[in-house]
Amino acid sequence: MKATLSAVALCLLFALPASAAPGEAQEVAGVKFPGTAKVEGKELKLNGVGLRKKMMFKVYAVGLYVETPSQDAAALVSADESKRVRMYMLRDLDKKSITDAIVEGFKKNAGDKLPALQERLNTFANAIPDVKKGEEIILTYVPGSGTSVRSTKVTEPISVEGKDFADALFSVWLGKSPVDGGLKDGMLGKD
Repeated sequence: MKATLSAVALCLLFALPASAAPGEAQEVAGVKFPGTAKVEGKELKLNGVGLRKKMMFKVYAVGLYVETPSQDAAALVSADESKRVRMYMLRDLDKKSITDAIVEGFKKNAGDKLPALQERLNTFANAIPDVKKGEEIILTYVPGSGTSVRSTKVTEPISVEGKDFADALFSVWLGKSPVDGGLKDGMLGKD
C-alpha cells in the first residue's frame, strides 16, 4: 500500500507544471514575456505572468517585473523599488472598460486612503487609451518619479506622483482584493 501511494504521489509531482524561476522568460496565452526589463538603468526581473479572463473571454496577458522577486504580494506592493506591469491585450477594449475595471480594483484596495488618491486616480484613468488586440499598456513605478502610463498608441508617458498611488495601483492585481485571484498567483510566480 505504501509503495502504491508513493508511486501515485511521485506521478502527481511530475504531472504538475514547473514554475519558471524569476528572471526567466515566460509565455502565457501565446504572449512571450522577456525575463528582464530595463527601467531607469535598473534591470527588473520577471516575477511571474498571468492571464486575465472575464467569464470565458481572455482579456489580457500580464507580466510583473520587479527589482527583488518574491511570492509575497504585500512585500512587492510595499517595496519602494522600481516595478512594472506589462499588459498585452488579447482583445479590443475601449477606454471605459479598462478604466472601470482598474478603478474598481483600485477603490477596493485603497480603502480609506481613496479621498487623498482620487485626483491622481482621475489623472491616471484619463491617460488610458482605447486598445486593440495586440497592443500594450505598460505601468511603471520608479521611486521619486511616480507611476508612468505608456501604451502602444501613447509614446509619451503620463506620470502620476506618489508611492501611495503606486501601492494602491499595484494592489489592483496584488492586493487583498485582487481583480482576479488566479492572475495574482501567476504574477507572484505561484502558477
